Amino acid sequence: MLTSSVYTDIGSRNVNEDSVGTAASAYGHGFFLCDGLGGHGMGDVASSLVVNVMKDQFGKAYDLSGFLGQAFQASQDVLLAEQKLRGATKKMKTTGTALVTDAKNAYIGYIGDSRVYVFRRNKVWKRTLDHSIPQMLVMSGEIKENEIRHHPDRNIVLRVLGIEWDEPMYDLMSPIPLRKCQAFLLCSDGFWENIEEKEMEELLKKSRTVDEWLQGMAAAVRKNGAGTNMDNNSAIAVWNN
Repeated sequence: MLTSSVYTDIGSRNVNEDSVGTAASAYGHGFFLCDGLGGHGMGDVASSLVVNVMKDQFGKAYDLSGFLGQAFQASQDVLLAEQKLRGATKKMKTTGTALVTDAKNAYIGYIGDSRVYVFRRNKVWKRTLDHSIPQMLVMSGEIKENEIRHHPDRNIVLRVLGIEWDEPMYDLMSPIPLRKCQAFLLCSDGFWENIEEKEMEELLKKSRTVDEWLQGMAAAVRKNGAGTNMDNNSAIAVWNN
């Protein structure tokens, strides 16, 4: 049985450009988180639109094994159409993360630098790889993983929804058997930048419920980000009980 908890906070900004959403059907569960790009404008509109499209697509799906590719493409199509309708083709960009589960597997898709973590035995087992310059530098061996959070190019995102593409720019992870998963965390960069994986793991180990785990992490994010120009920070925590 899956249990989940949702959190979003405006941080120190004037507008919350993060959007979160969950859905359930006879075929499984869906969890969606997007972070609109504030520098482009109308990021809140973009992120909310994509979450709503994914929820709508989820409600029509019966085979979740092939859902994510269709959902990301539908979100991209609707977002581009809305940009043209509003005369905002240079605005309305957003990251996107999605986790859907059926009776056997978890399916994860993503674009941008919002993340999905997968936990096993109270440890981070897998995570999505950011579509960002620091992540590329890690993969090429030029910097270490722990240098991503404070890299000067941290906020340069290389792939997002809302930019024309010739081929899909989202990534899909291989299906993950639910029996191997203890917990999942979808989160925007404003969240994961202010809490390290070790702290996520420590809080997971001592939490009795998914709500307790997420609230513990959110408190740590607010504490660690105090005194800074905190970004919007949002997360969805999911437990596989």
